[in-house]
Amino acid sequence: MNILVVDDERDIRNLLQMALEENGYRVVLAAHGKEALELLKKEDVQLAIIDVMMPVMDGFNLVRTLREFSTVPVIFLTSRTDEMDKVLGLSLGADDYLAKPFSVAELLARVRALLRRANQYQERTAKNQNLIKYGHLSIDKATCTVYKDDKPLEMGAKEYKLLLHFMENPERVYTKKQLYYAIWQDDYMFDDNTIMVHISRLRSRIEDDPQNPEYLKTIRGIGYKIHYTGK
Repeated sequence: MNILVVDDERDIRNLLQMALEENGYRVVLAAHGKEALELLKKEDVQLAIIDVMMPVMDGFNLVRTLREFSTVPVIFLTSRTDEMDKVLGLSLGADDYLAKPFSVAELLARVRALLRRANQYQERTAKNQNLIKYGHLSIDKATCTVYKDDKPLEMGAKEYKLLLHFMENPERVYTKKQLYYAIWQDDYMFDDNTIMVHISRLRSRIEDDPQNPEYLKTIRGIGYKIHYTGK
């Protein structure tokens, strides 16, 4: 876990480095904003502790630039206690604000809280990216599981791949040959009947009435598409 410390006071940098390393973190140090930006191009940083008042580039301008390309959590350190400074810092994208002089124990507690919150956010984001929903159907790509009304459906590998392909491209019409190549990835061995059999199996899994499908529509003379009106 890498933490960036940006402060023009060497003693504070050394103090934070020692405290953070004692708690298992790897620390990257910078004396001002421009140096920090150069380090961020090379280092994978999970959290930044940034002083406000610094030469060359202050903390406010550093965070303003940082937020153009990164969502890394930021704790501001400052000897300025004016409420408007705090409002400005938070509005620029800082996640927390700690006034100097500060308690190292309190800082470490805030670091742990921010990292925990960031990890939870990343986990939720990853979970959402793995979940595809269409109508009453959903697919969890992480577990290769299909659900209808939150109830898991049994499904063969090819039926699962077909449904995933349709749900990732809703409303788009595919010919049988396009589907065969997308799922079997073998244009040379194309078999019209193979697609028809697997479409029939897929409908038996996801449709209440396979003869009158709500989802998997046949486009006569062309192919198939997934289309759900919500009726």
